Amino acid sequence: MAPRTRTGKGAPGGPLVVGLAVCHAAPSPWRHAGLNLRQLRYFIEAAEAGSMTRAADRLRIAQPALGMQIRALEEELGVALLERHSRGTAPTEAGRLLMRRARAILDLVEAARQDVTALRGHADETIRLGLTPSLMHMVAPEIVLLARERAPRLVLSLAEDMSHLLADALERGDLDAALAYELPDIPGVARRGLYQEDLALVTLPGPGQGTSVAFAEALAQPLVLPEARDSVRSLVEGTARELGLTPRLAYEVRSIPGIKNMILRGGVAGILPFGTVAQEVAEGRLVARPVVAPALRRTLYLAVTGPQGRLRHEAVLTEVVHVALVVLAKALGPFAHPLLPAPGDMPAEGIA
Repeated sequence: MAPRTRTGKGAPGGPLVVGLAVCHAAPSPWRHAGLNLRQLRYFIEAAEAGSMTRAADRLRIAQPALGMQIRALEEELGVALLERHSRGTAPTEAGRLLMRRARAILDLVEAARQDVTALRGHADETIRLGLTPSLMHMVAPEIVLLARERAPRLVLSLAEDMSHLLADALERGDLDAALAYELPDIPGVARRGLYQEDLALVTLPGPGQGTSVAFAEALAQPLVLPEARDSVRSLVEGTARELGLTPRLAYEVRSIPGIKNMILRGGVAGILPFGTVAQEVAEGRLVARPVVAPALRRTLYLAVTGPQGRLRHEAVLTEVVHVALVVLAKALGPFAHPLLPAPGDMPAEGIA
């Protein structure tokens, strides 16, 4: 019987939290008078969502934090922007006016950014591309070199972070594109699934290496996992919940290098993508065993912000990503399951 594949999202656990966060895709610091771009983006989302709760969920921030930003904006302008009622919120007349102006401001800021950065090194365009830690290690050099060959006047500005933090950066407008796993639907962001990757139980070398391991057996070991919002953690806990199982979560670490260091010290195991430990496995320092019954499989997406055609080199970016992923699929071996045909079999036309 073929192993089943499950996907899902879990809830936060209560382990010891080890803070080893490294966030590279920070919010934009640009300011306009007493207002800031984040406030404008947050206000537009709150006005369009019709609910502070729904807007906070979309923005992935705490509702009180969103409320503080909206109140600060109202205090700055000296006028109410949202009407609060039992069914949610609705923009006032002043709020509707600000929505129109805010959209125009954000469009102008983005246009200015592109025009100014195009002058750097006489580049036609700069694309801010986000990558997960494993992809930064395994395919970033290939992507950059291929892009330089195909579009010498294109500059790729790379940012590294966990998938859920890359999603936040896309939604804020701090990235133009990203390669990330289990990306949710984000307004104004087009995404396309590229391949699926099976997770592995990562341990020190020892008995059982070279064989697969049942999911229930993997959960019985003391585990170090990423933070609750991470796609790997969500998949592990969601699948466990569906099967009535409980992971032995010993540590929560918001850093892939930190997780690997904890495993290398002994006493704990991790459930991770193979790509994050490929080098240590090749060196014989760690062992990665496929998790089965069910397999834990996650999807890699290429996401691009804005309407199709906003990025002049979007087709080039899409093409080089597909070529680079051929290299990645070979490196991942049986852990990788491509969703798309080989690059030579498909037109380089960007994301539909």
